[in-house]
Amino acid sequence: MNQDPGHPRRWRILAVLVGCLMAIVIDTTILNVSLTTLADPAAGLGATHSELEWALSAYTLVFAALLFSWGVLADRVGRKRVLSLGLALFGLASVASAYSQDALQLIVARSAMGVGAAAVMPCTLAVIAAVFPQRERPRAIGVWTAAIGVALALGPITGGVLLAHFWWGSIFLINVPLVAATLVAVAVVVPESRAPRTRGLDVGGMALSVVGLALIVHGVIEGGRLASFTAPSTWLTIVAGIAVLVLFVLHEKRTVQPAFDVSFFRRPAFSVAVAAVGLVSFAMAGFLFFSAFYMQSVRGYTPLRAGACTLALAVAMMIFGPLSARISARFGPRAVCSTALLVVAAALGALVLVEERTPLWAILPVFFVLGTGIANVMPPAAVSIMMSLPREKAGVGSAMNNTVRQVGQALGVAVLGSVLGAAYRSEIGGALDALPVERRAAAGESIEATFAAAHDVPDQAAGLISSAKDSFVAAMHVSSLCAAIVALIGAAVVFRWLPGKPPPGAANAWSGGEQKADRPWKPEDVPVRSAESAR
Repeated sequence: MNQDPGHPRRWRILAVLVGCLMAIVIDTTILNVSLTTLADPAAGLGATHSELEWALSAYTLVFAALLFSWGVLADRVGRKRVLSLGLALFGLASVASAYSQDALQLIVARSAMGVGAAAVMPCTLAVIAAVFPQRERPRAIGVWTAAIGVALALGPITGGVLLAHFWWGSIFLINVPLVAATLVAVAVVVPESRAPRTRGLDVGGMALSVVGLALIVHGVIEGGRLASFTAPSTWLTIVAGIAVLVLFVLHEKRTVQPAFDVSFFRRPAFSVAVAAVGLVSFAMAGFLFFSAFYMQSVRGYTPLRAGACTLALAVAMMIFGPLSARISARFGPRAVCSTALLVVAAALGALVLVEERTPLWAILPVFFVLGTGIANVMPPAAVSIMMSLPREKAGVGSAMNNTVRQVGQALGVAVLGSVLGAAYRSEIGGALDALPVERRAAAGESIEATFAAAHDVPDQAAGLISSAKDSFVAAMHVSSLCAAIVALIGAAVVFRWLPGKPPPGAANAWSGGEQKADRPWKPEDVPVRSAESAR
């Protein structure tokens, strides 16, 4: 039987796909260092704590909700075509975000960016599946997944550099030249490909998933804003969201061509790996959210210096991300992922020891350890997900993997951000007595709101600001402990149910567990220069 040699330009194609991926993933976290700027009425948009959470979550929610549909559409009309369309939409929406006049416009524009990003993400991994032979796929997927982690970590430092020299809108305008360069590279290097069999679009499932996730995130953010989850506007919204998601699952089980094939979750190699990706994304997103406020509002760092602190996280991911697939091949994904999640939990738990004046030499190693743990979760989990599915399901598998990651990030910001807000309100309550009664509720919403209110009481401003910093640090400890618990749960789930190292000679084929050899790559599957690409 002929062995599939793969596409002759596959490594060059991978480089272009990684460039596309990093262009959209950096924007997931680049906004973090600008949160305090956006909260400033003079330098930014005067956004509230809940509006900032929505600015972060709107992008990831739309991103997650549309991944399925874009993946199916790409399999049908061509992945290169959808990839180019997604990049163009992302670039245009970036311009709209940069010139937003208020928080609501920014939230809407960020949602539009999520539409474009959702078209790009599944195409990149599906093309990798199409052009790489089975023996090289784990290595290629490891590079792809490591690029996600590096991009997530580089977002804050990129934002810090831009904010040090330009206005806040520059963190979105930087996407324009990146998109232009990647569009040219895609046109020149990436071949067109389609799935051998196409499926119908599940519009009903897509609508149910969007509504359900949006209701849950809205309820969680509202609960954080009110510092109470007992208010009807909070718990009723969350319950309604859960009910809609239950309908979504029932709909997917009964639909002939579902967007989200729930039957895949019967395979532990898929379901547990998906859970690991979601849980570690939850913890990482929450960490990046509250650490940005800690560095800038509590320690008084500039956005550039705050972003530079995340380099410890990025360096760890750059070192260990590419190595994780090799380590997983030696020790098995269960051992690697469960150990890495324990490392993540330990690093997040160590943050309870961090105070306002803790020296950086004691904090940055914690960031490095956290990055090391995250880098050893995502690549092995992504490989496990993609290798547990048939090759023709590459687009759907990619969408599922990234949907769960984006949902994890959105919920991480919403849940841990709400925990942070509720804990802060509880801690700062007594110190707000110095303010007029009508100002106390608004002043207690966030540390930035307290700082702004302190200017109205100059004689007590120093004490109020000091109390705000102490209250935020205490709230950060609560949030970091919650994130650590989530990582511990992930470690237990992975250790209990993720398949271990396969026996020698039992390599996983891209065939849903069956041991089949790949058929050789053929030009009609992924044409090097089709008539479409020639134009």
